Amino acid sequence: MIKQKTLYLNCHSYYSLRYGTITPENLLKIGQYYGISAMALTDINNTSACLDFVRLSVNYNIKPVIGVDFRNAAQQQFVVLARNNNGFKNINDYLSHHLCHDLPFSNRTQKMSDTFVIYPFQNEIEIEALRENEFIGVAIKDLNRFRFSKYINHLDKVVILQTVSFTNKKDFNTHRLLRAIDNNTLLSKLPLEQQGTIHDIVKSADDIVKAFEEFPEIITNTERLLDACNIDFDFSQQKPNNKKAYTGNTDLDFKLLKKLAYEGVTYRYAEVNDVLLDRIAKELKIIKEKGFVSYFLINWKILKYARSKGCFYVGRGSGANSVIAYLLRITDVDPIELDLYFERFINLYRTNPPDFDIDFSWTDRDDITKFIFNRFEHTALITVYNTFKYKASIRELGKVFGLPKHEIDVLASGSFNFDALDELSKLVITYSKRIQGFPNYLGIHAGGILISEKPIHYYTATFMPPKGYVTTQFDMVVAEDVGLYKFDILSQRGLGKIKDAVEIVKYNNPDDVPIDIHDIKRFKEDNHIKYLLKNAKAIGCFYVESPAMRMLLKKLQVDNYLGLVAASSVIRPGVAKSGMMREYILRYRYPERRRDAHPVLLNIMPETYGVMVYQEDVIKVAHYFAGLNLGEADMLRRGMSGKFRSREEFLKVKDAFFENCKKSNKGLDLTKEIWRQIESFAGYAFAKGHSASYAVESYQSLFLKAYYPLEYMVATINNYGGFYQTEYYVHEARMHGGIIEAPCVNNSGINTIIKGKSIYIGFKFLHAFEDKMGIKILKARQAHGAFFDLDDFIDRVNIGIEQLIILIKINAFRFTGKNKRELLWEAHMKVSKSVVNDHEITLFKPNRKAFVIPELPQNPLEDAFDEIELLGFSLCSPFHLLREPLTDPMRAFDLINNIGRVITIQGYLVTVKRTKTSNGKMMYFGTFLDVSGDFIDTVHFPPTALKYPFRGKGIYSITGKVIEEFDCITVEVSKMERLPIIEDPRYSNTPLAS
Repeated sequence: MIKQKTLYLNCHSYYSLRYGTITPENLLKIGQYYGISAMALTDINNTSACLDFVRLSVNYNIKPVIGVDFRNAAQQQFVVLARNNNGFKNINDYLSHHLCHDLPFSNRTQKMSDTFVIYPFQNEIEIEALRENEFIGVAIKDLNRFRFSKYINHLDKVVILQTVSFTNKKDFNTHRLLRAIDNNTLLSKLPLEQQGTIHDIVKSADDIVKAFEEFPEIITNTERLLDACNIDFDFSQQKPNNKKAYTGNTDLDFKLLKKLAYEGVTYRYAEVNDVLLDRIAKELKIIKEKGFVSYFLINWKILKYARSKGCFYVGRGSGANSVIAYLLRITDVDPIELDLYFERFINLYRTNPPDFDIDFSWTDRDDITKFIFNRFEHTALITVYNTFKYKASIRELGKVFGLPKHEIDVLASGSFNFDALDELSKLVITYSKRIQGFPNYLGIHAGGILISEKPIHYYTATFMPPKGYVTTQFDMVVAEDVGLYKFDILSQRGLGKIKDAVEIVKYNNPDDVPIDIHDIKRFKEDNHIKYLLKNAKAIGCFYVESPAMRMLLKKLQVDNYLGLVAASSVIRPGVAKSGMMREYILRYRYPERRRDAHPVLLNIMPETYGVMVYQEDVIKVAHYFAGLNLGEADMLRRGMSGKFRSREEFLKVKDAFFENCKKSNKGLDLTKEIWRQIESFAGYAFAKGHSASYAVESYQSLFLKAYYPLEYMVATINNYGGFYQTEYYVHEARMHGGIIEAPCVNNSGINTIIKGKSIYIGFKFLHAFEDKMGIKILKARQAHGAFFDLDDFIDRVNIGIEQLIILIKINAFRFTGKNKRELLWEAHMKVSKSVVNDHEITLFKPNRKAFVIPELPQNPLEDAFDEIELLGFSLCSPFHLLREPLTDPMRAFDLINNIGRVITIQGYLVTVKRTKTSNGKMMYFGTFLDVSGDFIDTVHFPPTALKYPFRGKGIYSITGKVIEEFDCITVEVSKMERLPIIEDPRYSNTPLAS
C-alpha cells in the first residue's frame, strides 16, 4: 500500500464563520498527530486565520498551504490554493471584489495566476474547460460515482478533495447549530443544503490513502500540488511593512523629519539646552535606525491636516514619551519636563513602532479617516473578531432549539440549577460552552488603520462594512506579527465638549477675551482649577468625573498636574487589582509609610514611592530589579496587553524573571509578590505619557468648568454627556445657577442652547421628535421671526398632529399663556394626521375657525410626567414627586458629623457599579443625589445587596453606617427601599387642581 502524508487540501478552521469548529492551531495539532508534512487551510470566504496558520505551522513541522474555499452560503463552488505569495494576493483580490460588492460566486472562477483551482466532483465541470492550473476534486464519499464518471479517463486532472471541518460527531452537531444560527432558523428546519455533512469529520492520512489506493495517480497529483505551493511571510518583526517612505525616498524622509523637529523647538521651548538637543539627536538616530521615520511623518501629515480644519485632537499612547512627537505636535506632553522613560517609547530591541493613539472629537473623526484613505495608497481599516459570549450564545442557541423567551432569559441570567433543567435547556447550556469564544462575525477595530507599502491584499482579503471603507479580515495582532502597525484614529466626546464649549462661550459672552484652550501652563497654576481637583468637583470633566475618580481625588487631595497624572493611572483596574492603589494612597498621605517599600523599587520609582503605577514601571522593574535586558523587558510590556500572554516567548520572559531574581539572591516570596503586581496590570495600566495626555485634556475641561460652568454643561449635554446620563448634567447646570427651560419653539434649537443663564433643552433630546421637524422650525423662525401663537405656528410650519402633540406636551408653546390641554384640543381641531407637501407662505394668512374651548384644568405635576416620557427625566426635582413628602430630611453635608453612626438618608439614584468580592459574590457601589442635589456614596456588601437590591431609577431611603476613609464619606448600607411616587395625574381619577 502506497502511503502519502500530504493529503489535506481543504481544511476549515472556526474562521469559516458560523460553519467551522476547529481552531487553526488545533488543525495543525491534528496534522502533527497523523504525521502529515503539509496541510492547506482554506476557510470559507475568509482569510482571517491564514497568516497565523503560517506563523504557527513551524511549531508543528508542517508545511503551510493557504487558500480559500469559495462558497455561496454552504454550497461549495471551488477551492483555490496559493502557489506563492503573489497567488495569495490574487486570491485576496478576487475574494475581496465579491465581498465588497456583495456578489455571488459563479461555478467557474476567473483566471488567477500563481494559484491552483479545484472544482468539487459534484459540480460536473467539463474536462475540456479546465485550465492548466485547474483540477477536479474527489472526496471519499464520491468514489463510487467517480468510478463511472467522465473523469475516470482523465486522472491527471483529479486530486483528493477530502474536506476537514470537524473533529468528531459533537463538532458536527455544533456545526449544525452554527448553521441554524446563521440562517436564523430552528434546528429542525435547517435545510440540508445549508450545512456540511458527517463525511467532513477528519480522517487520518492512512484512511484517505487506503480509500484511494486503486488510484495512486490521484494521490501523486495531490502530493505534487501541495509540494508546488510555497508561502513565505516574515514574522521576525525585524522591519516594519508600513509605508516605507512618506516622500517616496527614505533619505528625503529623514531630512524632512530632522527639519520639522528643529523647527518645532522654537514653538515648544523658550530655552534650548544640551539636555533637549541630546535627546533630539538620540531619538532621531534610533528612529532612523529602526525604520520608523515614515511612521512619524504620516502622523505629522494627518495632524497637520486636522489643524488646518480646526479639529481638536489629543495624541497619547507611548509615543507621548518622545520629544520628536512633541516637536512635531503629534502629542502635547513634554517628555523632558515629565521625565518620561525613553525606553518605554522606543529602544533598539523594540521591533514595533511606538503607539500614537490620536483622539479626535467624535464629530471630526470621519473627516480625518476620509483624508487618510484619499491621501495614502494601500490603506484599510482593521477588523476585530466579535466572538460568541455567554449570553449571546445562550440566546442564539435558545432560539435555535425553539425555547420560549422566558426560559431563555432564565438561562442567560445564569440563575438556574443545571440538574433541574429539561433536556433541551441542558443542550443549550452544553453547546453554548462549546461555541463560547468562537468568532461570530467580523467587526471594525475602534480606530486602527493600516497604511502598507505593499497592497493590503498581499496579506489579507478585505470586506466592506457599512462604514464604507475596506477592512482587513485579520486583526491587529496578526497585522503586527507580519510587520503592519496600525495608526490609531480614535474618537471621544470629551474633545467634542471642549471644542463646542469654546464656541458657546464666544456667543454667550461676546465681550470676554477669547479663550486659549491650549494654555496648559496657565491652567496648571490656576487656583480655581486646583480647588475643583482637590474637592473633586469635576462633574462633566474628562476622565475625572466618575464616582471612583471623584473619591480617589479626595483621598489623594490632588491639586497639581503631576498628582493628576499619577491618579489617572492609579485608578486603572490593574493597579487597583494588585492592591497597590491603596498602598499608593497610604504612601502618598503618610510619608513614613514609604519606608516599607523595597529599597530597589523605591530607587527605581521614587516619584510613586516604589509603587508600580505606569506601564514603564514594569520595564524599569524588569530591567533593574530582575536584570532582564531591554528586549526581554519590552516583551514583558507587550505581554501585559494580554495579546501575547499565551505565547511561548512571553512565558520564557517569566522564567527569566524568576531565574534572574534567584541568581541575585532575591527572596522567592518577594519575587512572587513583584511578579503578582506585574501580572495584575494585565493591559490595564497606562503609560505615563498616556496619563499625562489625559491629564492635559482634563485640565482643559476643568478650566471651562471653573470659569464657564453653564456653557460647559451645555456643551456636555449636546455631546451626549460623559460618564453620566444627560439628566445629571442638566442637574449640574442647575446647581451652578442655570435656569433650565423645556424645549420652546421660539427659543430652542436642535441642540441645547444658552441665553444668559437660561438653558433651553434642544429638540434633538425629545423622544420620537423628528430632526427634520426641528430644522423646519428653525428655518421658519429665521425667515419670519418668532411665532405669535399656535395658529401662527401651524400656518408657517408644515407639521403632522403626532409631532405637534410632542411639542405641546413638552410645553413648547407656553409663551401663549394657554395650558396644554387647551392647546391639544385646538391642535386636534386644526391639524390633520397626514402631512402634505410643504406649503408656501402666502401674503394673507388663512382665516381659521375659532373654537369655543371648554375650561380644561391642569395639574402642575403633569409637566413632570410629560417630561419623563419625552426627555427621560423631569425638569423639576424628583423629590417633588414623592407620594409622602420628606420632612426635615438628612443631607449629604450632615454625614461628616455622623461618622460611625447608623443614619437614614434619602437619595435619588444616579449610578451603580457592580463588582465581585474575592469569593465571587456580588457587591455594589451606589451614587445618589440628596434633596439638595449633593452626592451620597454608598457601599452594598453581598448580604445587604442580596436582601435589598436596586430596583431601578427612583428615590431610595438608605439606612446604614457612616464610614470615613482618607476624607471620603460613604454609607455602608444595611437597609434600602425605593420610595413610592405619586400617581401619574394624567391618568389618575384624583380631582385635578386648577
